[in-house]
Amino acid sequence: MHLDVQDLRNFYYRSALGRAAQRAIRDHLRTLWPEAKGRTVAGFGFAVPLLRPYLSEARRVVALMPAPQGVMAWPSGLPNVAVLSEETLWPIETGHVDRLVVLHGLETSERPSELLRECHRVLGPGGRAMFIVPNRAGLWSRSDDTPFGYGRPYTMSQLETQLRAHDFVTERHAAALFQPPSSRRFWMKTGAMWERMGRSLSSGLAGGVLMVEVSKRVSAPAGPGAKEQARKPLGVLAPSPEAKPA
Repeated sequence: MHLDVQDLRNFYYRSALGRAAQRAIRDHLRTLWPEAKGRTVAGFGFAVPLLRPYLSEARRVVALMPAPQGVMAWPSGLPNVAVLSEETLWPIETGHVDRLVVLHGLETSERPSELLRECHRVLGPGGRAMFIVPNRAGLWSRSDDTPFGYGRPYTMSQLETQLRAHDFVTERHAAALFQPPSSRRFWMKTGAMWERMGRSLSSGLAGGVLMVEVSKRVSAPAGPGAKEQARKPLGVLAPSPEAKPA
């Protein structure tokens, strides 16, 4: 079940804890994807807190928000790029996305398999997708005061297995959000320190969210023509039966 867009907006843009979470995840994504010059960048779910750094350099940025969640205009003060979309039927042509970010989309989906097929469809050759989900072993998935306490949290192996089953290849994985999910002054002031320390710890145990970067696996063409070529790969070099010496 998707959260309401107003609740997500209030958390990320109107609460100190939400702004801290936004900064921690966005900075780590920016480390993994430092630029998107000339690329098409898409986000699904509520990925807009992570997309702003790419607005000035990407060829195109589009924020897809699922219908059960609702949509809001974004970014503020600039032409709107947010679109209300069916969860498994996106208004994007096949193979046109170079970078895809899924945040608050997979773990709350009631049709995750169909959603992953749509992610695979829109991703282009050489494209990468980043799936960001609550960590089952982390503290944030146990708190109902944040969006990470809703939906199905994952372990790293569960997420990678599900992505592999839908023809994605894991390129690398990471974790973020090591700061405890508390608005108390001490935790807020030391948030940056926790993020730095957390990256040297076991991400499967410490991080509030798991981040898995994938590319799409493309199957080799199959069919009668391909089988015939494999059967006689050097046939074109054989002399013709009618050929006679001059």
